[in-house]
Amino acid sequence: MSTHTSHPEIIKRLKRAEGHLRSTITMLEDSRDCLAIAQQLQAVESAVGNAKKTLVHDHIDHCLEQAVRDAPQSAEETIREFKAITKYL
Repeated sequence: MSTHTSHPEIIKRLKRAEGHLRSTITMLEDSRDCLAIAQQLQAVESAVGNAKKTLVHDHIDHCLEQAVRDAPQSAEETIREFKAITKYL
């Protein structure tokens, strides 16, 4: 496992999601309006989804591309890995 240039951005997105989630919990504990809570949950979902998409695209762009170019694994293994990771998009 290596660190990619996108990892700091992914961490930033996940911390944003963490903040939204904490706010959502507080809103529920304070019996806030359901619409406001749903909006906050949408923000959590969006932040996590964007982080996941960034991670998957980065993996395809760097790890799989490098595997094809440098051939440290077979083409079949690379295709299998590509199919596995794209399930998360």
